[in-house]
Amino acid sequence: MQTYAKVINVPDFPPKEKHPTIFNGFDELASGEMMMIVNDHDPRPLLYQFMLERPEQFSWEYLEEGPETWKVAISKK
Repeated sequence: MQTYAKVINVPDFPPKEKHPTIFNGFDELASGEMMMIVNDHDPRPLLYQFMLERPEQFSWEYLEEGPETWKVAISKK
């Protein structure tokens, strides 16, 4: 079973805080650590933002893809 340094339940945060909370969580990870985000929709726009803002620094793996819940593991390289 995978261990996550952080688990962020995205719907718990107001819209303007969602992405900053996720990026802050990612930035606090040590190299090799992993976090999981749980969301109520496909976080694909977040993936594109990661590709722009943290290129080559992360890996992204869908663990669950809807229809009610999406879970993504984000690892820091």
